[in-house]
Amino acid sequence: MLNISDNNKTNPPSLEKFETIKNLNLNSNSKILNRIIVSVCILGILILFLPWTQNISGSGSVTTLKPNQRPQSIQSVISGRIENWYVQEGDFVNKGDTILYISEIKEDYMDPNLVANTKRQVSAKKSSLESYGSKVTALSSQIQSIESEKRLKLEQAQNKIKQSLLKIKSDSMDLVAVKTQLKIANTQYDRAVQLNNEGLKPLTDVEDKRLKLQEVEAKIITQENKFLGSKNEYINAKVETNRITAEYSEKTSKAQSDQFTALSNQYDTEAQVNKLENQYANYSIRNGMYYIKAPQSGYVNRVLQAGIGQTVKEGTPIVSIMPAKYDIAVETYVDPIDLPLINKGEKVRIWFDGWPTIVFSGWPDVSYGTFGGKIVAIENFISDNGKYRILIAPDEEEDAWPKKISIGSGAETIALLDTVPIWFEVWRVLNGFPPNYYKTNSKTAKDKK
Repeated sequence: MLNISDNNKTNPPSLEKFETIKNLNLNSNSKILNRIIVSVCILGILILFLPWTQNISGSGSVTTLKPNQRPQSIQSVISGRIENWYVQEGDFVNKGDTILYISEIKEDYMDPNLVANTKRQVSAKKSSLESYGSKVTALSSQIQSIESEKRLKLEQAQNKIKQSLLKIKSDSMDLVAVKTQLKIANTQYDRAVQLNNEGLKPLTDVEDKRLKLQEVEAKIITQENKFLGSKNEYINAKVETNRITAEYSEKTSKAQSDQFTALSNQYDTEAQVNKLENQYANYSIRNGMYYIKAPQSGYVNRVLQAGIGQTVKEGTPIVSIMPAKYDIAVETYVDPIDLPLINKGEKVRIWFDGWPTIVFSGWPDVSYGTFGGKIVAIENFISDNGKYRILIAPDEEEDAWPKKISIGSGAETIALLDTVPIWFEVWRVLNGFPPNYYKTNSKTAKDKK
């Protein structure tokens, strides 16, 4: 290498000749600083091996354990106009106390005597129903009377038929007898004529026999007419039977038709009575809805509809009420990755907004101002904020929660898991691994033995 410049020197001068360098070498503070740094490093390494309690942190708010103990808004079941308030914000009301009174705004219910008029309509329809019932009963009696009369008439007609048959039989026997007499009269007449021709009988005997024959011939004609008359009477008796059956069937049909009409009117009136009774009950219940009452004992938190004369629709919240007696609880939210580590019945540490606390999440034993809780419910469906809701109740084995806690105030929770070294926790967090799955050790009877 060429030594072109005079500044290039192979052996640089020593720095010991400078006064500042001499002062630095004589100063002992640098040695102390080095010792401090080394001590801090050793202490940091030792701290990495200290125990650290893994936990799942969450944030939520104070609520109540039971749904019926939470703040609720009282709504109006019907539409109306606010007429009078009986409470103000902050008042304590018992169950059933009147909060406000509203009046009717629908024209269908504005009649002040609507309930009484409906009651009278129900009474009138019931009377009409009873009348139709009486008519049905009377028609039933009439049908029974018609059937009884029909039965008697048919028996009378049957008797006439039997009489006609007997008369036909008697007339037929008389006709046979007359025909026998005619045959005898013809024989006697012929014998008398023969004997007269032989001179054994006088002519007067022949004339007597002819007269007797003519009488028998006339008698047989009369007997045949009588026999045919008996047959006609029999036919008329059968026709009369059919006429009686048709006549009384018509009467029975007409009475049954009237009865069915009365029954139809009775059922229609009964339906109208039921409808009117339903309306009467609805109107009576609606009158009781004008007075909005407290569903349970509590404090009036906030009046949501103010003023006199303001109209409200059905289902509109009117006033908010807080129950007087409630069981305190905390609802908190955890990330989905931590949900498998949460089990019902596990213990949780809680601290509330407004209460002095000193919290070391990894060392719960040295924390101050936290309270014990126990998980009572885990929601299986994710909430709108992308987390799962956990409900925590006070732990009866630890100190009671403060009595001055307000519903809705904030709360922070820590669910304690496994105890690991700090270096392991740092490594887990840096790699994004979940905490160790923690199971409560439950010894069986065999293990205890």
